[in-house]
Amino acid sequence: MTAEAWPDHLISLDEWDAMPEDKNLELVDGVLHVVAAAIPSHQMAQNRLAYWLDEQLPPSLVAYGDVDVTIDRSNRPTVRKPDITVVTAEAADRYPKRFDVEDVVLAVEIVSPGSERVDRVTKPTLYAKAGIAHYWLVELGTPISLTAFELVDGVYKLVEDVVGEVRLTRPAPLVFDLDALVRRR
Repeated sequence: MTAEAWPDHLISLDEWDAMPEDKNLELVDGVLHVVAAAIPSHQMAQNRLAYWLDEQLPPSLVAYGDVDVTIDRSNRPTVRKPDITVVTAEAADRYPKRFDVEDVVLAVEIVSPGSERVDRVTKPTLYAKAGIAHYWLVELGTPISLTAFELVDGVYKLVEDVVGEVRLTRPAPLVFDLDALVRRR
């Protein structure tokens, strides 16, 4: 999309769907927001974690990296793109162009320079309000950490704040090593 082609109006879901699939954009209240391209360590962590999750999740759940999730279908729609999204297998089997928020069991954001406030404040507030049951925040600092939240009475409550080996029981039994997220083989 060129600067001349940048829309001067609120974008509808139909217009969003007509855009190229490889867009680095999110739609917030009908307004396009540019999402910075992920740096290599972020991409590696995202790919590995999505793979590890998908390998360990029960058959009823499926993990994806970088898929669109419709949060709000109103005349000011919101479509976000969590770094990793876990959805029901039933939703995955429909092969949608984008998932509905009701399909999402877990949203994972990996904090990058420039996304700190959105990942730590804006998105968890939005995801909680939309009813996503689990939210994880991965920080690629030293040490790498994972903070897991679960939705309780419409608000995310801290479940785990871990470094090193992660052992979680929700949304499914999962075990993985955070330090290996960005380690070369």
